[in-house]
Amino acid sequence: MSDYQQFLQERDKIDFLLQNGYKIANITENLSGAFVDFENKEKEQETLHIQTADARKYFSVMLIKQTKQA
Repeated sequence: MSDYQQFLQERDKIDFLLQNGYKIANITENLSGAFVDFENKEKEQETLHIQTADARKYFSVMLIKQTKQA
């Protein structure tokens, strides 16, 4: 799979969670990517392993938008 296709998959997963009421709660970065924890109002949690640089930039932008809305 190309990096672009992987980015699209990761972006879609991020968008799906955000559209379903989840917010970014925590980010842990390491050499294999970033683990992004999402949480909704019912305290349900989901974790995504984000590996592509473009998807890491994308969730950073989404985090900035989230903090501006709060």
